[in-house]
Amino acid sequence: MKKIHTREKRKMGLSHNKSHKKRVKKNGPKTFKAEASARKYAESLGLKKYELVNLKTGENKKLKVVPI
Repeated sequence: MKKIHTREKRKMGLSHNKSHKKRVKKNGPKTFKAEASARKYAESLGLKKYELVNLKTGENKKLKVVPI
């Protein structure tokens, strides 16, 4: 892995005399704010039977395409 430059360490608040490695992040599901864009994405994948699931509560929208 590439070393982190001192300037970047200062931005992140890390010490300069220790080696730091970036943590591996898990990939989350692809999400959408609009239903139209979620449907378009599902059609581009070739899904005929799918469901749009809202990951947020209330009036906020964060949609995920789930194949049935």
